Amino acid sequence: MAALWRRRERLLGVLRLCRTVRALSGKNEYDLLVIGGGSGGLACAKEAAQFGRKVAVLDYVEPSPQGTKWGLGGTCVNVGCIPKKLMHQAALLGSAIKDAQCYGWNIAHPVHHTWSVMAQAVRNYVKSLNWGHRVQLQDKKVKYFNMKGSFSDPHTICGLTTAGKETIVTAENIVIATGGRPKYPTHIAGALEYGITSDDLFWLKESPGKTLVVGASYVSLECAGFLTGIGLDTTVMMRSIPLRGFDRQMASLVTEHMESYGTKFLKRCFPTKVEKLESNRLQVTWKNTDLGTEESDSFDTVMWAVGRAPETETLNLERVGVKTNSETGKIIVDASEATSVPHIYAVGDITEGRPELTPTAIAAGKLLAQRLFGQSSELMDYDNVPTTVFTPLEYGCVGLSEEAAVQCYGSDNVEVYHAYYKPLEFTVAERDATQCYMKMVCLREREQRILGLHFIGPNAGEVIQGFTLGIKCGATYPQLMKTIGIHPTCAEEITKLRITKRSGLDATVTGC
Repeated sequence: MAALWRRRERLLGVLRLCRTVRALSGKNEYDLLVIGGGSGGLACAKEAAQFGRKVAVLDYVEPSPQGTKWGLGGTCVNVGCIPKKLMHQAALLGSAIKDAQCYGWNIAHPVHHTWSVMAQAVRNYVKSLNWGHRVQLQDKKVKYFNMKGSFSDPHTICGLTTAGKETIVTAENIVIATGGRPKYPTHIAGALEYGITSDDLFWLKESPGKTLVVGASYVSLECAGFLTGIGLDTTVMMRSIPLRGFDRQMASLVTEHMESYGTKFLKRCFPTKVEKLESNRLQVTWKNTDLGTEESDSFDTVMWAVGRAPETETLNLERVGVKTNSETGKIIVDASEATSVPHIYAVGDITEGRPELTPTAIAAGKLLAQRLFGQSSELMDYDNVPTTVFTPLEYGCVGLSEEAAVQCYGSDNVEVYHAYYKPLEFTVAERDATQCYMKMVCLREREQRILGLHFIGPNAGEVIQGFTLGIKCGATYPQLMKTIGIHPTCAEEITKLRITKRSGLDATVTGC
C-alpha cells in the first residue's frame, strides 16, 4: 500500500509539473498525439508529420484472455484483414488443386494441408508489416510509445509500460484510434476459460482441428469458410440471421454455398455451456430454439465471433468529458470526427455509426490531419463505401441493399436487375454455380440512378472495387449498359443485366 501511495504521489507531482510548465510556456509537448497504432491512427499520425508537426503515437496491445499478443499495426494487420485473406487464399488453393485434375494436371493423392507451415508463413509476413510500420514512423520522425494510455486531463495522457513505468505526454490535439476487440459471451459457463476469438486463431501454431464457430457475422463466416477449405471439420452456430446489415438475399446465398462447400450450420441455436473433457476436447451444450431441445457435441476448438467491443475502458474518457454511446460504448463524433471535447478527436472502429473497415479509418485519419494542419476543409464521405466478405464464394457490395433501398424510396420506386451466371472457370471443372449471382438496385425514375450493386462469385472484391467509382460518381443504369464488358470475365455480366425481378422472367445467363 505504501508503495502504491508513493507511486500515486509521484505521478500527481509529475502531472502538476506538466501543468505548471504548460501554463508558463503556453505550449504542449506535441502538436498531435494519437492513441492507437492501428490503420486509422497510423495514417493520421503520418499525414500530420508530413506537415512538419511534432507527432507521437501511443500504442499498446492487451494480450487476449488466451495470452495472444502482437505488434504495431492494429487489428487489420495482425488479427484481421491480412491474415484472414492469406488463409482464405490457402483455402482457394485447395479448391484449385481439385479443379486442376479436370484441366489435365496429375495430382498425387492424398493431398494434405499442414497448418503449421501456413501459420508460420502468415506470421512471418505480419511481423514484416509490424517492422515496416515502425520504420515508417521513424522515417517521418513520429515518436512511438509502446504504452497503455489514459487521460489525466484534456491535454495530458498518462502512459504505462508493461514494466509499470509511467510517462506523461501532453499534446495540443489528441486523436483516439484504439479500435475494438472481440467480445466474449461471459454469461456462458466456460466461454472465457476454453474459447478463443479471431484474436487467437491466426496465431495458433497447431491446427485448431474440429472447430465450432459461434456467431453469424462476416468474421464468423470468413473464418469458418477457410477452415472448411483447408479440410477441417467446421460448424457454424448462429442464433438468428447471417450477415446482419447486409442484403438478405445475398447473405442467404453465401450461407447456402458454404453448406454445399462442406461447412455445417446449427441454425437458431445458442450455446449454454462449454466444458473441458479428460481428452482435452471441449464439450459444448446448446439449445435449439426451433425444436426446443438441448443438444451437445465435442470439438477441439470453440471460437467466439459474436461481435466486437470498443477499446475505451482504460482511456478514462469520463474524466475529460468525452461522450460515448451508453449502449455500444463507442465515441460519439460529428462529421469532422470531433468528440464532445474541443481538440479531442476519434477515428475508426471506436466511433459511433462509422463502418468498421480499414480503408474508411485510413481515409478519415488522413483527412483529419489535413484539416488540423493543412488548411483543408474536406470531410470524410461515408456514403457508397464498398466492402467484401471473403467467404469461399466471395460477396462484394457497394451502396444500398435491396431492403434499404425499398425502405428509403418505396418498392414502387425501386428496380432490381439481376442474373444467375456461371464463371467460365467453373465449367471444365464442373463446379456448382448455383449461388453465383449479381443484382443492381436502381431507382425507377427516368435516369435510373444506381443505388447499390451486389456480386457473389470469384474475386468479388476486385469486381466491386472497379464499379465503385462509377456509383460514387452517380452512375445510372443506361450509362452502365453502354459500358463494354471485358470478355470472358464474370464482371462483364454486370454490363449485360437486362432482367428485372419485377418481370418474373428467368434470370439465368445462357450462352457465352
